[in-house]
Amino acid sequence: MRWRCLSLALLCAACDAHTKEEKRVMIPPGTTFRAAAESLASAHVVSSPHLFRIYAKLTHQDRAIKPGTYVLPKGSSWGSTLDALTHGRGLVHTITIPEGWEASEIARALNHDLGVSTDSITEALDDSALRAEVAGPDEAESLEGFLFPDTYTFPDGTTAHEAVTEMVHEFEHAWKPEWNARLDSVGLTRYQVVTLASIVEKEARVPDERPIIAAVYLNRLRRRMPLQADPTVQYALGHHVERVHYKDLGIDSPYNTYKHPGLPPGPIASPGAASLFAVIEPAQVPYLYFVARPDGHHEFSETFSEHKEAKRSISR
Repeated sequence: MRWRCLSLALLCAACDAHTKEEKRVMIPPGTTFRAAAESLASAHVVSSPHLFRIYAKLTHQDRAIKPGTYVLPKGSSWGSTLDALTHGRGLVHTITIPEGWEASEIARALNHDLGVSTDSITEALDDSALRAEVAGPDEAESLEGFLFPDTYTFPDGTTAHEAVTEMVHEFEHAWKPEWNARLDSVGLTRYQVVTLASIVEKEARVPDERPIIAAVYLNRLRRRMPLQADPTVQYALGHHVERVHYKDLGIDSPYNTYKHPGLPPGPIASPGAASLFAVIEPAQVPYLYFVARPDGHHEFSETFSEHKEAKRSISR
């Protein structure tokens, strides 16, 4: 009976049709081989979970699989599938970078999920060729703002430089060529657009308000008014605070837009496409001030007296 099962399993293993289509299969830590086989069958990587288990048991490969997320060809041979599972071949790491994350937060994610060293991440973020590529004629201090927020799938063994390069190239892909023609209209370079978009990303809680918030800051820039953007003070502090207090406004940093007029030296986070577009195509409004309501919306005002009244109304 044992040899009959082995013969049947070997026959089925040989008959599985390999295709170029790839399937993603997750094998969590502690997963039984039975559950792993069912996951592989559900993804159509193997045809019969039962016979696949028999094959793995008879070839003594049912207790050595490595957990993780795999990308495997549909209809792979059972031998190659087991080889991947036992040696970690085909392992991938999925990392989601949300809009508004700072480079330091992205670095921690890369360190945790890819296992790359902090030194290698620091070196990658300081890559002068990448900085020149994204910043153009501007002098970029780092790649802050250009690590595009998205979900990435990195093969096992991806280096910090490879991951950072892919994120930068994703930014280049997201930047629309037609936006370059709008730079003169908003009076900013691309680097400055990304800088302002990063502030908009941090300020906006309601998607529809992004173009209005961008317009407020652009209006203030044209009037040479300080931006007085709390997110830049947060960035200058170097750590998260629930609320920026009056004492925080005195911090001596070029990123403190309460003390220093104009844009900060560079982006303070990674803006998404919506925030970039909001700066490229801002709302046509006269507002110069806004204050946040408890529900995340903002109250916009044209004059300082209206702004003070809006603040009083919200604080009641």
